[in-house]
Amino acid sequence: MSDLTKLTLKSALDGLKAKQFSSTELTEAFIGAIEKANTALNAYVLTTFDKAREMAGESDRRLKAGESRPLEGAPLGIKDLFCTKGVRTTACSGILDTFVPPYESTVTQNLWDDGAVMLGKLNMDEFAMGSSNETSHWGPVTNPWKSNASNAPLTPGGSSGGSASAVAADLCLAATASDTGGSIRQPAAFTGTVGIKPTYGRASRYGMVAFASSLDQAGPITKTVEDAAIMLQSMCSHDAKDSTSLPNALPDFSSFVGRSIKGLRVGIPDEYRLDGIPGEIDALWEQGIQWLKDAGAEIVRISLPNTKYALPCYYIVAPAEASSNLARYDGMRFGHRTEAASSLTDTYELSRSEGFGAEVKRRIMIGTYVLSAGFYDAYYVKALKVRRRIAEDFVNAWNSCDVILTPATPSAAFQLGDTEKAADPVQMYLNDVFTVTTNLAGLPGMAVPAGLDSKGLPLGLQVIGKALDEGTTLAVGAVLEKAAGFTHKPSQWW
Repeated sequence: MSDLTKLTLKSALDGLKAKQFSSTELTEAFIGAIEKANTALNAYVLTTFDKAREMAGESDRRLKAGESRPLEGAPLGIKDLFCTKGVRTTACSGILDTFVPPYESTVTQNLWDDGAVMLGKLNMDEFAMGSSNETSHWGPVTNPWKSNASNAPLTPGGSSGGSASAVAADLCLAATASDTGGSIRQPAAFTGTVGIKPTYGRASRYGMVAFASSLDQAGPITKTVEDAAIMLQSMCSHDAKDSTSLPNALPDFSSFVGRSIKGLRVGIPDEYRLDGIPGEIDALWEQGIQWLKDAGAEIVRISLPNTKYALPCYYIVAPAEASSNLARYDGMRFGHRTEAASSLTDTYELSRSEGFGAEVKRRIMIGTYVLSAGFYDAYYVKALKVRRRIAEDFVNAWNSCDVILTPATPSAAFQLGDTEKAADPVQMYLNDVFTVTTNLAGLPGMAVPAGLDSKGLPLGLQVIGKALDEGTTLAVGAVLEKAAGFTHKPSQWW
């Protein structure tokens, strides 16, 4: 069978069970695709082809013996902040450039226990801090999509840019990703893929390199909504090693894909209609509303009055937590240690100065500032109060709706090295304007590709669900996916 790399996760799993091809054949097809594309895209920062061949061989043995597991033989890419035992994990930071974990993250262990195959570690913004995958120690990722108006390289979004680029370019069946303020959903929207962030606590954070512990959540980037449901089933679990892990039983996520949404109440928040947003984004949103109406949903106007405070709140809370989490990287126990030190203080200061990139330093400085004695109450405590209000907005909204529909991003993918965004970090931070609220409130959110802009670039819609209601989120996402009929793929220029 040709074009194995173009298969969805579901069709690949079905083909493996039907013995139409082997996991080894599938894995070799992806290895060939990565070898051809990665120099141009820089999606993988480390490949594990020998390990992949070994895992595929074991999967073929199990498939032959009729002992297949849920993801048996499926080649996946792993974002470089999930610790993988014996395989370098750097969170794409210079301060961890040689770190090899002696343990496995719970999310990746779940995948291996379910029979998945690891192709390698995927590029990302350093410590997941970024919206364009340009802060990586290993260099930027290139979006496989190109504008029809220019040949300039585009961002795949961030921080999970490597995951999104790899899935869009058919360099893995699906990929793990993480979302602190939109880092699954924004890259998915920029690359014409599906990305879902589950409820905070659904997936264990054990073995994930921390950015902001009260916001970070693992999730998948996939080719379809059905694939997202399959990945979510394996990635999520209760874990005693993570104190924030939820003990709630998992539903069968795949059973929600294809369900009717007749009578479902879909909220449309007034506050997400922002000044200066391209007309194409508004038009796509209106189209999405119409698709859901046509499917029998009831459209309800709602208000989330504290939305305007979400970005400033996020950019106080997240850097504060980052400042605390990143204090452990001091050049002593693991990671980069300076060779220029003449004292213990020098070792701390120079190791951190040399190891961290500019954006990470910026956020550590912001976080340290807002946690300092003179400003703790004025900034951090106030931000926590605003966060509570933002969460309450959603609680109130659920009285009149079951899910919420919004745009996923304020624009399509922009050019790598965009000078306006590079010169003004706030411009870059505005990419998260539609996504940060769900992280602050701990809710599930999903981006679904829904159309192309005038330059031929993907645009996505976002579905936000109630806490622990990923099922309804997936059901609505599947309706949008079917109505949009998004089958576009980037032309293979690499």
